Amino acid sequence: MRFSHLFSSAAAFAFFSAVLASDVIDLTNDNFDAVVKPEPLMLVEFFAPWCGHCKALAPHYEEAATALKEKGIKIAKVNCVDEADFCQSNGIQGYPTLRVYRNGEYSDYTGPRKADGIISYMVKQSLPAVSEVTKDSFEDFKKADKIVALAILPSATDAPAAEFSATANKHRDDYLFGLSTDPAVAEAAGVTPPAILLFRSFDEPQTEFPYPLASATTKEIEDWIKDLSVPILDEVGAENYQVYAQSGKPLAYLFVDPTDEKLDEYLALVKPVAAKYKGKVNFVWIDAVKFGDHARALNLNEPKWPSFVIQDLQKQLKYPYDQSAELTTEAVDSMVEQFLDGKLEPQLKSQPIPESQDEPVLNVVGKQFDELVLDDEKDVFIEFYASWCGHCKRLKPTWDSLGEHFANVKDRVTIAKMEATENDLPPSVPFRISGFPTLKFKPAGSQEFLDYDGDRSLESLVAFVEEHAKNPLDPNVPFGNKTPVQEAAQVVLEHDHHDEL
Repeated sequence: MRFSHLFSSAAAFAFFSAVLASDVIDLTNDNFDAVVKPEPLMLVEFFAPWCGHCKALAPHYEEAATALKEKGIKIAKVNCVDEADFCQSNGIQGYPTLRVYRNGEYSDYTGPRKADGIISYMVKQSLPAVSEVTKDSFEDFKKADKIVALAILPSATDAPAAEFSATANKHRDDYLFGLSTDPAVAEAAGVTPPAILLFRSFDEPQTEFPYPLASATTKEIEDWIKDLSVPILDEVGAENYQVYAQSGKPLAYLFVDPTDEKLDEYLALVKPVAAKYKGKVNFVWIDAVKFGDHARALNLNEPKWPSFVIQDLQKQLKYPYDQSAELTTEAVDSMVEQFLDGKLEPQLKSQPIPESQDEPVLNVVGKQFDELVLDDEKDVFIEFYASWCGHCKRLKPTWDSLGEHFANVKDRVTIAKMEATENDLPPSVPFRISGFPTLKFKPAGSQEFLDYDGDRSLESLVAFVEEHAKNPLDPNVPFGNKTPVQEAAQVVLEHDHHDEL
């Protein structure tokens, strides 16, 4: 009986150990390089335990780790609450962030977040990034995708084969890459090896790398492909928006009704300007009926098409063309030139200034941002939220409580909020909002903003203010030109004041 009991306990222990075991590797600042750099392929998740999206991903991530382990592909994770400094130094700004590492060099993971999708994506990542191209496959290969890069070299080891391969590994999800050492391919393409060609299904169909190949670097090849991957003027939608977003260049939109019989005429109106400023500004046309909300977000307030607007993607500033004026090639050209010369003023969206501020949290709108948030005399802790955001709705009662906690020192500490989808930040602000809620703290006497990445409990928020505030948080401590006695007297006067009947 006793033997049986011991056996059962051992079996139970083994069972629970198996349940608790994880095939996801835990990484820290101390072991990151030692674990990641030797691996030819590894997926790493940077997460926060409180993050809802991270919790939803966790079981899929575990399942994928187990399946991929059998294929020799490792999966790991970094707890960014425990390793806050390490995550910050690696540029992690949101959770979960997933990166694909190859011997320590990473590219962003852009695949699905379900187990089968993660498995499929990583298996593809393990396959060769560069396909072999022969005379028989050449014609089909150059038309196999919208953008195809082909290196034609005397041998597979000649320069810049290594740099081309590194580019392919980095962008295998973006473009198709091939390499040929077949002289017949060079003859068919009309080039003399070594050469790198880019084939496109738009604009100029074949373009040759214009710089010396012997010294070509991965970055030069990468930048060249990126620049040519953007058409002079193309329709933009959900499937290709990221190409423009990642380019870092300003984006000029022509909003049109695609059923309008003058569509081609409108596109022809803008295309010469797009060609003139290619490389400086990306131009697109967009379905104004389908994406009317996006038009309003870019401060095109009237449903009048065609309409034109330039967006500085890095600064999130918008420059709409006057919708009451006629749209001409000359006017668009002049507007783009003024924008590039820094002579065009952005149009900032703002809700009306509140008639009263009755809530414990100060309601900030775009028109008052400089006045209320960039106030040198005050410490300011501000939440940037969106009305539709579930995380923001859950935070509201805690944020209100934070305002109430510091209500007796609101002359020196401001707890604020701003609806970031309805109000634009002024150009002077050194950041843009990319997710909700975003919490920023500006110490008194400074124009720098600190990111808050901790948990969203009232205790943690209070502790953060107490740690970073420059002004005294005790109402009995003198502040500004007033002594505690004068402040108390002022409170009595304000309390006793009344109008005569």
